[in-house]
Amino acid sequence: MRAEGHVFKYGDNVDTDVIIPARYLNATKGEELAQHCMEDIDKEFIHKVQKGDIIVADKNFGCGSSREHAPLAIKCAGVSCVIAETFARIFYRNAINIGLPIIECPEAARAIQNGDEVEVDFDSGVITDKTTGQTFTGQSFPPFMQRIIAAGGLIDHINGR
Repeated sequence: MRAEGHVFKYGDNVDTDVIIPARYLNATKGEELAQHCMEDIDKEFIHKVQKGDIIVADKNFGCGSSREHAPLAIKCAGVSCVIAETFARIFYRNAINIGLPIIECPEAARAIQNGDEVEVDFDSGVITDKTTGQTFTGQSFPPFMQRIIAAGGLIDHINGR
């Protein structure tokens, strides 16, 4: 599996209330949530994001509440992967559960800049910043996690068995 796109770069402690503000949690569909993704930290995100783009952040991405709405909003906005120094544990689990690829790589998170074009190979964990030519090695997904993500999330993976 691979992801490739342009980067939206954020800092430390991007919490779930910023990813999808609580005032929109009454939305029942991912596409509705996506329309408000990141709007409290980046009002232009939803107007600029293209299918396949990548979010890169520093430490503790997805901290805050345990809502699955946050990774779902990101995925439905068209983001193909989130790269961060570290993720909040519950966000990490929720992202895998809904089929949003995420990868921890402190070196890449610090070096990659907003607007860079990045490619991620999930089999090897190799992250290539095509803008600068730099490569980084993040955590690759074990095969069972790759199957969950490829199926579109845990429920779809289980239903597909």
